Amino acid sequence: MLKSKFLLLLLGLILIVSAGLGIKKWNSKSGLPQTQEQVQQLAAQKTFQNGDLIFHTSRSAQSQAIQLATKSKYSHCGIIYEDKGQYFVFEAVQPVSSTPLAKWIDRGEGGHFVVKRLKNADQVLTSSALAKMKAVGEEFTGKDYDLTFEWSDDKIYCSELIWKVYQRATGLEVGKLEKLKDFDLSAKPVQAKMRERYGNKIPYEEQVISPASMFASELLKTVVEK
Repeated sequence: MLKSKFLLLLLGLILIVSAGLGIKKWNSKSGLPQTQEQVQQLAAQKTFQNGDLIFHTSRSAQSQAIQLATKSKYSHCGIIYEDKGQYFVFEAVQPVSSTPLAKWIDRGEGGHFVVKRLKNADQVLTSSALAKMKAVGEEFTGKDYDLTFEWSDDKIYCSELIWKVYQRATGLEVGKLEKLKDFDLSAKPVQAKMRERYGNKIPYEEQVISPASMFASELLKTVVEK
C-alpha cells in the first residue's frame, strides 16, 4: 500500500515537472503570447493604421547580406492592414501573403520592429486609396518570392512589393530606386550570396528598391519603435 502511494506521488511529481519544462521550452522558443499582448496594447492605443509600413531584422539566410550591402539593420518589411479588429502584415515571403502582426514581429530578430507612416497619411490614405492598395496587392498575392531581385511582376521581394503597391495605388514613390551596383557588394557574405544567386552573371544594372531606402524615405515618419 505504502509502495503504491509512493509510486503515485513520484508519477505526479514527474508529470508536474514535465509540464513545467514543456511550458518553459514553448515560451522560450516562441514568445508569441508576450508579442500578442504587446500588439493588443498598442492596438488599444490606436497605434496602428491601415497602410503603415513595418520593418524588422529578418532571421532569413540572406538577411546578413542585405544588411551589409545596404548598410542598414533592417532587412525585411511589409504593410499593416486591419481586418475585423485583427492586424496583419502583407508581405513578400514564399509566397506573397498576409501574416498576423504578432507572428510577423516574433519572426524578427529580438522581437524588434519599427512602424512608419506617411507624413500626410490622413490626406493620402483615404478609404478609396486603401481599397486600391489592397486591389493592387491582390494581384501579387500567391506569387513566388524573388530570390534574384528582378524588377518584374513575375516574382517579387519584400520592399519591391510595398513600393509597387504604394506607387500604383497612390502615385507616391516611397524610397529611392537604385541599381544593384550602387550597393556595397564588397563583404564576403554579400559576395557569397551573389555567387549563389547569379553565378558569374551578376546583373549590376538591375533596378532595385531596398528596405533601407524605404526606411529612410523623407515621406515617412516613425510611429513606434519597439
